[in-house]
Amino acid sequence: MLSLFLSAMKKMKNNKTVLITGATSGIGKATAAQFAQNGWNLILTGRREDRLNELAAGLNNQFESEVRLLVFDVRSQVETENALESLNTDERKIDVLINNAGLAVGKGPVQEGEVDDWERMIDTNVKGLLYVTRKIAPWMIANGSGHIINVGSTAGKEAYPGGNVYCATKFAVDALTKGMRIDMLPHGIKVSQIAPGMVETEFSLVRFKGDKNQAERVYDGFQPLQPQDVADVIYYMTSLPPHVCMNDVVLTATAQANSYLTFKNS
Repeated sequence: MLSLFLSAMKKMKNNKTVLITGATSGIGKATAAQFAQNGWNLILTGRREDRLNELAAGLNNQFESEVRLLVFDVRSQVETENALESLNTDERKIDVLINNAGLAVGKGPVQEGEVDDWERMIDTNVKGLLYVTRKIAPWMIANGSGHIINVGSTAGKEAYPGGNVYCATKFAVDALTKGMRIDMLPHGIKVSQIAPGMVETEFSLVRFKGDKNQAERVYDGFQPLQPQDVADVIYYMTSLPPHVCMNDVVLTATAQANSYLTFKNS
């Protein structure tokens, strides 16, 4: 009987569609699994096709999810527009857009910063979010409903030493979320931000350009958030009644007070 129940649960569909950018790892990957578990159709984007294929295969096997993959780099306006334009009429009925793609590269004083690092962060965290939203928001308006969730950061609430440009991009996400909410208000489209603190993902490995020892030290001595913690809250944000919108959620580990202060046991 249990096996029949689990089989039936796997086949339950709610006919809703979520599009998640940056779904190949970390928060994006965990969020994809969270929505798949709850019967959503998925449109997953990322740069790494092999990882997207592996993720889709796993979700389909575990949850029998409908998964559409789009391989492109959000930093490229042309790639972004071409990929999204490939969606058919039914696939454009997107209920939730999660602008998750983002990264930090480098950490140090601005006078020693590398311009290439700055451009990667600005192009991904700000311009990429705008390129994707510019295509999908009009579809939501035409469909008469929708929910845009931008993944910000505590780094968008206050700056920290060495964070300068990364913090600036996340401050931009915070401001864009507020501006989008004003723009979408007449159309009944929800706009939310989730601003996580330190989450144990590939984030620090990317920031420190593959230096595993330096990346691992970031999380030494305390229990950081896990990707699933953030995915749980994102899904909760989408489960509220139509008249309720969680505008902004700041989420940290218990041992983290703000964007830069943590209590470490060692």
